[in-house]
Amino acid sequence: MRIANISGRLALVVDGRAVDVEKASGGRFSADPQAVYERWEEFRSWAAAAELPAGTALDPAELASPAPAPRQTLAIGLNYRDHAAESGFAVPEGLPPVFTKFVTSITGPVTEVKLPTGGGDTDWEVELVAVIGRRAEGVHEADAWSHVAGLAVGQDISERVGQLTGPAPQFSLGKSHPGFAPIGPWLVTPDEFDDPDDLELRCAVNGEEVQKGRTRDLVLSVPALIVRLSAVLPLLPGDVVFTGTPAGVGIGRDPRRFLAAGDVLVSSVEGIGELRQTFVA
Repeated sequence: MRIANISGRLALVVDGRAVDVEKASGGRFSADPQAVYERWEEFRSWAAAAELPAGTALDPAELASPAPAPRQTLAIGLNYRDHAAESGFAVPEGLPPVFTKFVTSITGPVTEVKLPTGGGDTDWEVELVAVIGRRAEGVHEADAWSHVAGLAVGQDISERVGQLTGPAPQFSLGKSHPGFAPIGPWLVTPDEFDDPDDLELRCAVNGEEVQKGRTRDLVLSVPALIVRLSAVLPLLPGDVVFTGTPAGVGIGRDPRRFLAAGDVLVSSVEGIGELRQTFVA
């Protein structure tokens, strides 16, 4: 099953076309895309049995984040060995670094992103994003996937100067400028994949591939992350988890490379789709 946020309305994506959920369910489910996660199991049961009307054409420009207003966004650093190495760090023991991306940074899959005033060394980080569908607290790994509503493509766009400068670096602020957390193009439920633990990620700048990896190489897999995070705090329905990025980011290159006005960033995950960000001054 695939669900989308189309101009602020919840939709099912069926054969590449959009079915408005509020209309198709006769008002049983709200048009609010974020609200569906509180009733995720009920919604899934309805969607599996419903006789759906013919859908309408999908316009990528109308797509927004399938989880536009999570109560918690947890982002994981150094969760691929090759990215830890290019960043000059050892692979963390236990839970890798955790930060947030504030909700005002979340956008949809096809956007224009304004570069921070004065530069700031803006960088790319393609990631698999998991959205929580059932409260997760003290979860065991064998049960972890049952707490995941679905997966999406994410970009952890990062302003490196603010992120890393000073006696107390501002990780969360440096990664939360407006438009710095595109998610989409829709949410795909785990059962749609042959193996949701082994998906290819790619990222390209102006058509040049800069990142390529597989989620099987995560230090902590999606289930393992849910176990470690839920041992500390409850994960709530609709929460978003950015799971980490593979090697190939701009700051890890020699010479370093950062995004400039006019650059087009395309990020994709196998079996889900792609994001497309155009950067402006």
